[in-house]
Amino acid sequence: MFNKIKQIKDMRNQASQIKQTLAEESVHAESAGGRVNIVMDGNMETLSIEINPELLTSEKKEELENAIKEAVNSAIKKAQRAMAMKIQGMGGLNMPGL
Repeated sequence: MFNKIKQIKDMRNQASQIKQTLAEESVHAESAGGRVNIVMDGNMETLSIEINPELLTSEKKEELENAIKEAVNSAIKKAQRAMAMKIQGMGGLNMPGL
């Protein structure tokens, strides 16, 4: 039983270390020819969003919405890849019995 508690504590420590490491990573994604830019950290927290003012018109509302969606989805995928690589590089989460 004490061994299981130690394993759980070790897993929590590993997860915390990975989360801290990922917070220091950043990924950049853009869409609409670079007119929408998103920066996220490795934990998929949005750090910044930049939108070219030319997209801020009612005529370009749908284009802007699509560009934001595309940039966010791209940034999430990049952050997920960064997360997977960091976890793999740190030996993965050691989960005995799973």
